[in-house]
Amino acid sequence: MQRVGKFHKVSQGQFLVAWSSVYTDRTDKKEILSVYERISLPRRATKGSAGYDFFIPVNTKIAPGETVMIPTGIRVEMLENWVLKCYPRSGLGFKFRLQLNNTVAIIDSDYFFSDNEGHIFAKITNDSNEGKTVEISQGDGFMQGIFIEYGITYDDEVLDIRNGGLGSTSK
Repeated sequence: MQRVGKFHKVSQGQFLVAWSSVYTDRTDKKEILSVYERISLPRRATKGSAGYDFFIPVNTKIAPGETVMIPTGIRVEMLENWVLKCYPRSGLGFKFRLQLNNTVAIIDSDYFFSDNEGHIFAKITNDSNEGKTVEISQGDGFMQGIFIEYGITYDDEVLDIRNGGLGSTSK
């Protein structure tokens, strides 16, 4: 098995900024740093698992039709020509129709070097048509990331460098 990446936490400063921008009603610095300290790096559950489970940093309840943004506190360093593709954990998708709003999150190898330190966010929606509320406890897996190698076309001559997050590569 080829080893292609390593997960890291973002800095405390980056996490404070990100958390405060998402949770505008929860801006106590001591509470935010407590959440930061509890963040676990993604990991596989078994030797045969393809996905690295991401763990939710706080108790989260999502009513049917509701959407929440999750600053994971995680960044990933990986080899060039690799990408981390993120999906909801299978059980949550199956039981509750929990979905990532962008269907599949694509984390490029150069995102690690962005101004926001490559901080991975997840925006998830409970798309339940059965009226089920999703309750995810702090520390539970909610999303999984899978490393995939990719190629480029023979005539690709892109030399631009990323310096941002969502949508920064199309500007």
